[in-house]
Amino acid sequence: MLWIMLSRRSCLFTLPALAGVRNLLAAAGSPRARVGICGFSCHQHWKAVGSGHDGVKFHDTPGFYRYGRSLGAEGVQAALRGMDATTARALRAAVETDGGYFEADVSLPRSEGDVAAFDAALGLAREAGASVARAVFTGGRRYELFKTREDFLQFQAGAERSLKLAEPVLSRHRMTLAVENHKDFTTEELLDVLGRIESEWIGILVDTGNNIALLEEPHAVIEALAPRVRSIHLKDMAVQAAPDGFLLSEVPLGTGLIDLPRVLAALTRSRADVVVNLEMATRDPLRIPCLTDGYWATFSPGHRESRLETTMAWVKAHPPREAPPQVSGKPVETVLAEEEAHNRHGLAWMAERIHG
Repeated sequence: MLWIMLSRRSCLFTLPALAGVRNLLAAAGSPRARVGICGFSCHQHWKAVGSGHDGVKFHDTPGFYRYGRSLGAEGVQAALRGMDATTARALRAAVETDGGYFEADVSLPRSEGDVAAFDAALGLAREAGASVARAVFTGGRRYELFKTREDFLQFQAGAERSLKLAEPVLSRHRMTLAVENHKDFTTEELLDVLGRIESEWIGILVDTGNNIALLEEPHAVIEALAPRVRSIHLKDMAVQAAPDGFLLSEVPLGTGLIDLPRVLAALTRSRADVVVNLEMATRDPLRIPCLTDGYWATFSPGHRESRLETTMAWVKAHPPREAPPQVSGKPVETVLAEEEAHNRHGLAWMAERIHG
């Protein structure tokens, strides 16, 4: 895959591209992209909720919706988190009154025994006003979860089985499933799995930074996935060399190495009314141990030779502009304040660049 080095010149060219797309949509009276926030952007806050910390500003999904609106979000993407039908209907009423939106976060069925629960979750999501539900094939990272190629191939077969089980339920509820590229499949592998289940109800939640962890150039990933985009996790990223590979961090929008105007232009060109959810995870940098043999155990032969040298050269050429977020050793109150500041910055950045 071609690796494209960012430059100030390329950014200057893509800013007019995004503005042009926005202006054309406005002139035509077309639906526009909506700006909001996903639950993981507040994962430190959710952790504090779980631990019973006194300084939290919400306790459940309806509270998270109100909190997101207070930060400047038009809506949120979040898990149903134990909501019943009454609470779901109340959330829908709030969303409709505000003119906002709610995207659900659901678990895919892994077997026939999970289908009833998936059906119920989609029904509840509909009650809450969602027409899009985000899902992942796994909540972990490929190079940490799977130890052999055989392990990964079993997971791949299970992912296809999940989609086959989910598709008729999605169709019945008229719910769009947005499957996230989530540090599990390479771009080629994800498109292959989704291509085996042709359905108008199944698309992709395009995360703008995740596939760096699989040593894929982010802009090429986004442009390849854009035709099937149904939702977005917008994030900016920083990388720094480490003894066993590199460290990967989410950083405040506009301070990292992602050409955000370029990727937003590509994604909104494919779907003008897509929801753009901020995902700015305030946490310690993630370790990507690509200089170890274990990292490569699940990949096809030749993958290491085609990716490693180019990636490490790219990492060394793109040191962070400023120190990435770090939370270890900090009081909970400080971490929560930093998380909120990052989210306020991101939502303001998005509103200005996307809505103008």
